[in-house]
Amino acid sequence: MMDRRSFLGRGMLGAGALGLSAGGPTRAASLLLDRDSHIIPIRASIDRMFRVTVCLRPFRAAGPRIEAEEVGRKLVIHNYGHGGSGWSLSWGSAAVAVGKAMEVSPKEVAVIGAGAMGLTAALTAQRAGLAVTIYAKEQFPDVRSARATGTWSPDSRVAMEKDVDSGFGDRWESMARTSFAAFQGFLGSAGDPVEWTDRYALSDLSPVQRQAAPPEEATGFSRLEHRLHDITPRSQPLGPGEHPFPTAFAYRNSSLTFNVADLSRQLMSDFLIAGGKVVPMTFHEPNDIMKLKQKVIINCTGYGARALWKDESVIPVRGQIAWLIPQAGVTYGVYHKSLNILARRDGIVVQEVGENDWFGYNDANETPDRQAAETSVRQVAELFAPRPAAA
Repeated sequence: MMDRRSFLGRGMLGAGALGLSAGGPTRAASLLLDRDSHIIPIRASIDRMFRVTVCLRPFRAAGPRIEAEEVGRKLVIHNYGHGGSGWSLSWGSAAVAVGKAMEVSPKEVAVIGAGAMGLTAALTAQRAGLAVTIYAKEQFPDVRSARATGTWSPDSRVAMEKDVDSGFGDRWESMARTSFAAFQGFLGSAGDPVEWTDRYALSDLSPVQRQAAPPEEATGFSRLEHRLHDITPRSQPLGPGEHPFPTAFAYRNSSLTFNVADLSRQLMSDFLIAGGKVVPMTFHEPNDIMKLKQKVIINCTGYGARALWKDESVIPVRGQIAWLIPQAGVTYGVYHKSLNILARRDGIVVQEVGENDWFGYNDANETPDRQAAETSVRQVAELFAPRPAAA
């Protein structure tokens, strides 16, 4: 989930760094930014909404659990609890989990779970020379990872600042950079499983006014994305006439977008081609792993770990998406008030994200709210409604 503070605050710089003068954008900046006034509007209507999904993100105040535990004669490597950063941290988390598994020099491993964490852990283990079997109750498109927002958001409610240990920031940065590098290898692939797309954060405040505005109230969630400043594009301001939105300013940035439908298919295909096996299995309690022949198990059960491992540190964070039909030429995202819109190849995400990071926190209801979804789609329609030309 693209959290509000990260989306609006990322890359905001002083007026000089943004290419602004006291009187507004420079001529060179204006010529560059004029192109954004012609972006294709989203056709938002209730009849174009083809589904409504709900995803429960597995949040842990202390951050993701990536550690070893002995269960009987088995060695379990836990790899779950990534909040709204599962896809974004997946490859980096897999590297850590598989590294812990390799400490006992296994020839084969089992992976429990076939979502984003399970698939990347399985592929990483294969690349380390191990034989891998995935055991899972569900596969794509039925796993929760299939219902993710699909944007690069490595610190989206990933931990609470007061609950993490002193080394968490460094571990998070290593995982984020490893994942970021891995996803670059998918750019340009058939189906566009990963691509760079533009984002627009809408506001009536000028860059100078935003700089002078009081900071938002801290919610206690870890803010770590500043550690990635060297790989994070800077926001650029678009003033009146330089964008098609109803606000005075639009702050444009670029970020990675995941076409989750195609990405998951490619990951599973790569896993199977490399000799991986998938075995349908439901686990009800930790001792169920004794049924597995493998002695080393990587546990990637996400929110399911709360029930399976009786881990009540896993808190659900509910997020609902209204899906609009994909639209040719529409490959951008918009954040307006508390509405997040992200056009992907496999559907246009329309998501209410609330006024602060506590929206959806500790809400385990996975039943779609059709009325709320329709309300969000109508808000998108209003955002792109034709407006009278200036006199």
